Amino acid sequence: MTSKLKRVEREKKMSLNRIVLIVFSLVLIVIGVLGFLIPAESSLTSGASSYNAFHIVSGFVGIVFWIAKKERAAETFNIGFGLIDLYQALASFQHLFPEQYFRWTRTDDVLHIVIGIFLIAVGCYGMINRKDVKTGSGGDRVSRH
Repeated sequence: MTSKLKRVEREKKMSLNRIVLIVFSLVLIVIGVLGFLIPAESSLTSGASSYNAFHIVSGFVGIVFWIAKKERAAETFNIGFGLIDLYQALASFQHLFPEQYFRWTRTDDVLHIVIGIFLIAVGCYGMINRKDVKTGSGGDRVSRH
C-alpha cells in the first residue's frame, strides 16, 4: 500500500477524541434543550435557563471543533471542557461564580466530576498516544509518511 493510500485510510478512521467530541457535543445540546422543556422541580439536575443555554452553546462550539477535523482541536475541547466541568463542581462546593446563575444540584456535581475526569483522560490519552507524528505548520501534527 502506498503512503498516500495509508494516509487516506487513517483519515477515514475517526479518533477516540473526535468520537467523544461529537457524541458529547450532541449530548450537551440535547440536555440543554431538555432543560428548557422539563420543569425544574421535576429534574434531578439544575433547570436554570442560563445553565441550559450554556449547555447548548457549548455543544455547538464542540461541533465547530469537530468540523475542523483536527486532532488538536478535539483534544483541546475535551481537556478544556473537562477542566470547566471540574471547576463547576468546585464552584458549587465553594459557592463560586456562576453558582447563583447555574444553581447546580448534587447530581450536577457528581456528573461534572465524572465527566470532567473522563474528558481530561481522553484528551490526554490522544495527545500522549499519537504515533508517527511531528509538528507541522500551524502547530497541528502531521504524518511523517
